Amino acid sequence: MAPKQRPANRRVTRSLKGKRPVSVKPAQRAVAPASGKLGVMLVGLGAVATTFIAGVENVRRGNGRPIGSLAELGTVRLGRRTEGRAPRLRKFVPLARLDDLVFTAWDPIPDDAYKSAKVAGVLEPQHIEPIADFLKSVVPMPAVFDQQYVKRLHGTNVKQGATKRELAEQLREDIRAFKERARCDRLVMIWCASTEVFISPGPAHRTLKAFERGMDQNHPAIAPSMLYAWAALRENVPFANGAPNLTVDTPALQELARERHVPIAGKDFKTGQTMMKTVISPMLKARMLGLSGWYSTNILGNRDGEVLDDPESFKTKEESKLGVLEHILQPSLYPELYGKVYHKVRINYYPPRGDNKEGWDNIDIFGWLGYPMQIKVDFLCRDSILAAPIVLDLVLFMDLAQRAKLGGIQEWLSFYFKSPMAAPALNAEHDLFIQHTKLKNTLRWLMGEQQITHLGVEYYDYYEKA
Repeated sequence: MAPKQRPANRRVTRSLKGKRPVSVKPAQRAVAPASGKLGVMLVGLGAVATTFIAGVENVRRGNGRPIGSLAELGTVRLGRRTEGRAPRLRKFVPLARLDDLVFTAWDPIPDDAYKSAKVAGVLEPQHIEPIADFLKSVVPMPAVFDQQYVKRLHGTNVKQGATKRELAEQLREDIRAFKERARCDRLVMIWCASTEVFISPGPAHRTLKAFERGMDQNHPAIAPSMLYAWAALRENVPFANGAPNLTVDTPALQELARERHVPIAGKDFKTGQTMMKTVISPMLKARMLGLSGWYSTNILGNRDGEVLDDPESFKTKEESKLGVLEHILQPSLYPELYGKVYHKVRINYYPPRGDNKEGWDNIDIFGWLGYPMQIKVDFLCRDSILAAPIVLDLVLFMDLAQRAKLGGIQEWLSFYFKSPMAAPALNAEHDLFIQHTKLKNTLRWLMGEQQITHLGVEYYDYYEKA
C-alpha cells in the first residue's frame, strides 16, 4: 500500500497523546511592496476603457463606489469558520492604491477619453462632466492598426512602418516614454480593443524564433494584438487580453512570457451571457440534470457590436462562447446527459440599443425519467459597466502577480475570462465557482495562509472519535 501523502500546502504534526493534527501555516511568498505609481496602458480607448478610467476617477473623488470589483470590495475567509477572520482582499494582499493609477491608451480613432466616453454613451453626465479635464488629458497614442483584422473600423490615428517588427518596436518606445513621462514605477497592459478576425494557430506561432521571423516578414498570421503583447513582454510589462483574439494564447508568446518571467492572462472578458452560462451549467451538472439544447442570442449597438457584425470577427467571438458548455458539462464523462447538446450562439448589431446589451437564452433541459423542462433567461445588461471592474481587478492582480514573481500564464485569474488560458497539458477551468475558489486560494497561498477545502469535518467531534 502506498503511503499517505500530505497536502502540498501544509505540514501536519501529531502529538504523542493522539490529539488532533496541528496545522502549521505555510511560508508566505515574497511579494514586493506596491510602492509608487502604477501605469495602466490600455489598448483601445472605446466604451470599456473610458468607462473604466472615468469610473476609477469618480471613485477617487468620492463620486461612486467600485461595485463589481472583487479586489476592492471582496473579502477572503482565513482559517476556520469559527475564527471569524474575513478581511477585505485589499487589506489582505498588497494591492496598488487607486490613487496611484496613471492612464494612457492607444487607439486608431484620435478622440480623447472625454469625447470617446461621450460617443460611447455608457455613462451619464454626472459621471463625465465633473472630470472632463481629467478625461481630456488622456489622449490616445497612434495605434498599430490593420483594417484586414478589424474590417468594420476605419482608423486615422495609426502608426506607419515597413514591417511588423518595426511597428512593435514603436510600441516599445511608447512604453518606455510613458513610463518615464508619467514617472511610473511599474506598468500593466490590458487589451480593451475590438475583436480581431479569426486566426488559427499556425507555424508562425509555434516558437518565439518563428514568431519574430514572421514579424520581419509581415506574416499575415501575426495580428496587431500580438505585436502589443510582444512589445509588453519585451518591456517586462504584464499583459492581459480582454478580447477573444488568439494573441498570447500561442506557444511563441507563452515562451516569451516564461523567458522574461512576465505574467500573461486571457482571454475575452466574462461579462454578460457567458457569465450566466458559467453559473447555470455547473448547477445542471451538480444536480445531474440533462441538457438537450441551449440557444443564445444577443443584441447590442456599440462599437463592439459593429465589429462583430463582420462574420470573420464574429467567428472569433463564437469560438470563445461555444467552448464554455463543453468544458463545464464534460460530455465524454456524461454522454447520456450532455452527449447530444445543440448549442447555438447569435450576436446581432442593433444600433438603437447602444451599450445596453440584451441577451436571451432558451435552455431545454430534462430530468427524472427524461421529462423535459425549460429555463428562459433575459439579461438586460450594460456591457461596459460589467467589464470596467474586470479591467480594474486585472490591473491590480496582474501587478500583484508581477511583484510576486509569478511569470507566464496566470490560471488563477480564469474567473475573469470567457475562454481562460491554462498550461498546454491542462483543460481550462470554466466553472465560475471553482474559478472563484482558485483565485482566493492563490491569494491565501501567496500570503502564507491555509487554503480552504470546505471539508468541514474538523468542526464535529464525533468524526474525531470514530
